[in-house]
Amino acid sequence: MSIFYIQIGIQHFTDLEYFLNIMPPYLDYERELIYISGGFEILFGSLTIFPKSRFYGAWGLILLLIAVFPANIYLAQSEIAQQGLGVSKEIAIWRLPFQGLFIGLAYWHSKDNSS
Repeated sequence: MSIFYIQIGIQHFTDLEYFLNIMPPYLDYERELIYISGGFEILFGSLTIFPKSRFYGAWGLILLLIAVFPANIYLAQSEIAQQGLGVSKEIAIWRLPFQGLFIGLAYWHSKDNSS
């Protein structure tokens, strides 16, 4: 999980256009928000590597996943966004429940599994 979020966070800086395609038009400062969310993905992904900080990293990811969910909703609703990512409406809709799965996975990682 850590590697996944760190890799996606880095992608926010290396493939800005990908993320610009799914930014809802009602949000200002699109680039800045993409960079900020990418930075937090790298930070929280890194925190989940270490047992002492895993709780904070996992909860940070949970909050981040909730914060970026409007972009996934926009992707499901916008034909322009779907074309920008090269996905069908069906795939965009199928992506929505995965946010819940990712939140659940992050929550599971927040638990103390030492016992």
